[in-house]
Amino acid sequence: MTATATLSSKFQISLPKAVREEQHWEAGQEFVFIPKGKGVLLMPVPELDQLAGIAKGARKDGYRDRRDRY
Repeated sequence: MTATATLSSKFQISLPKAVREEQHWEAGQEFVFIPKGKGVLLMPVPELDQLAGIAKGARKDGYRDRRDRY
């Protein structure tokens, strides 16, 4: 899918409808911009319930905490 958008004089970009529908993005959704070389990666910020189980199988011991960095 190839889609383009133009940066407005107010530095706004409208996401093309095809992209919004393909990604299931909705109005009011929050996004993060991650610089990548000469471009930017646009990622939706996940809801808290979407993060459940993301660290399944992670060890609870042997991790570093801020307290042991100094």
